[in-house]
Amino acid sequence: MADVNLDYAFLKFLAEYGAPAESGEEVRLPSLSELSRTLGVSIASLREQLEAAKAIGLVDVRPRRGIRRLEYSFLPAVRQSLRYAVALDRKFFFTYADLRNHIEASYWEEAASKLLPGDHRYLQELLESAWSKLNDLPVQIPHDEHRQLHLVIYRRLDNPFVLGLLEAYWDLYESVGLNLYADYDYLKQVWSYHQLIVESILNGDYARGYEALVRHKDLLFHRPQPLSDQTLERARH
Repeated sequence: MADVNLDYAFLKFLAEYGAPAESGEEVRLPSLSELSRTLGVSIASLREQLEAAKAIGLVDVRPRRGIRRLEYSFLPAVRQSLRYAVALDRKFFFTYADLRNHIEASYWEEAASKLLPGDHRYLQELLESAWSKLNDLPVQIPHDEHRQLHLVIYRRLDNPFVLGLLEAYWDLYESVGLNLYADYDYLKQVWSYHQLIVESILNGDYARGYEALVRHKDLLFHRPQPLSDQTLERARH
């Protein structure tokens, strides 16, 4: 697809049509011909606009289902850019990881204090599942638990930009293959810190949890070297 700048009139129409965008309700948009008449734009130009909007998660366009406006998420746009960045140079993963660490640290206390009892139970369940995998024979990498634990802590923030940036990190983590291999001692260290973080949340000791969070985030930069691209490709298959 050629480089297409989304037109402001198109975006404004998309946001204002039907139910408010922030309601999360599904909104079906008019047909291309009706949109063309309403906006005074050619159907060919509208197709380009919709393709660009679809690429960043604003709309869903399918045969027989028509055009639907999606609930707003910052994730798709960030994900697309990050995939290109690491394709250019894998060092961008670590650059982005550093940004993610600063975001988690900055929002730590606000996020942790908003968690509900159900979130606390889920964090405990994730810990139990992770330790069970690490103590199993053969050992299993508790990657899903790792991803979910971090995302759950920040899930109550009313900030789609923070949540999109954090979720995009885990998509990037997987795309470079870091979920496929890790040294056992490294994993035990990581989950020992997770244990401290969760215990601190349950006890309302956010200062202690923050200290554990900050100390554990540096482990990524000292983990054993990731597998080569060729070995990662074999592992994926």
